[in-house]
Amino acid sequence: MSTIEFNQMLVSNAEFLKPFAITLTRDTEAAKDLFQETLFRALANKDKYNVGTNIKAWLYTIMRNIFINNYRRKAKQNTIFDSTPNDFLLNHNQAVTANEAESTLRLKDIQHAIHNLPEIFRNPFLLYFDGFKYHEIAEMLDEPLGTIKSRIHFARKLLKTQMHRF
Repeated sequence: MSTIEFNQMLVSNAEFLKPFAITLTRDTEAAKDLFQETLFRALANKDKYNVGTNIKAWLYTIMRNIFINNYRRKAKQNTIFDSTPNDFLLNHNQAVTANEAESTLRLKDIQHAIHNLPEIFRNPFLLYFDGFKYHEIAEMLDEPLGTIKSRIHFARKLLKTQMHRF
């Protein structure tokens, strides 16, 4: 396929991309940028287009991949854009100071709540908390698997209600 034929086919199918770009971005300016980027990438990679395949599907795939890559890139940056006239860039990763005393008290409350569980729930829960699998706990305690699962479930529910009190 010649370059002229490819360009004509691209131009004749490009209009179908605009509504898709608006659907993805929900912003007309961002949609225009996405549309332009898609056409640029299609022209840059015209040698990768297989003659006879659906060009609309090929263009939609390019656009979707560009949108996903841009979204992931923005999520990694984790920045907030302020739309004030000066367009300040605020860094979201601000330092947070941990309060060791508060976390120690909370841990003591959790340990106390676990200690106050009835033994029938406490033992399977502690084994599960230590990293054992359900079937391993069932073998250790010589109980059916379903019984172990329900005891751990009820232990969680009891802990949840006890922790809401604190």
